[in-house]
Amino acid sequence: MANNIVRKSYDWVLSWAESRYASAALFILAFAESSFFPIPPDVLLIALCLGNVGKSMKYALICLVGSIMGAILGYYIGFGLWEVMKGWFIPSIFSQGGFDNVGAMYDKWNFWAVFTAGCTPIPYKIFTIAAGVFNINFWMFILGSIVGRGFRFFLVAGLIYKFGSPIKGFIDRYFNLVVTLFTIILIGSFVLVKYIF
Repeated sequence: MANNIVRKSYDWVLSWAESRYASAALFILAFAESSFFPIPPDVLLIALCLGNVGKSMKYALICLVGSIMGAILGYYIGFGLWEVMKGWFIPSIFSQGGFDNVGAMYDKWNFWAVFTAGCTPIPYKIFTIAAGVFNINFWMFILGSIVGRGFRFFLVAGLIYKFGSPIKGFIDRYFNLVVTLFTIILIGSFVLVKYIF
């Protein structure tokens, strides 16, 4: 049942690629995904970039701005409305255990937790809401969001801009793996530098 709902949501998101309101739909999807919606905006971003390669960077920027604004909403849900909203998010959107794990990550990693969530397949909404609940520094949260989300969206758009349609299969198959490995290497290098120096 849950898989069927996700599949229908996925197909509905893709249907916007042919609409004259596609850019607005991309913005709204990116906004919603950062705070409550389950389908990542990459789905529509890829479709739009493939449909008009020349506008790939514009679509990535729309996606980034929508995502950051949604992240701000997520932060304020956690910061000011958590006691009211908690029952709606847990356990229907994410588990209490997963949410507590994010809090532990924030205690240890701060910026890197936001960055990692922003550019990897980890559901970003967990981190945006948790950032508010655990009251992490707002401006550090915004910076981490811009860097992480920007990296993800502009990488997708950049690959399509450079290689066009042939890259779609690669993105569908390996994108999350490549981004996750890159993030692990990047964070690992900073941790290594910290312990060596």
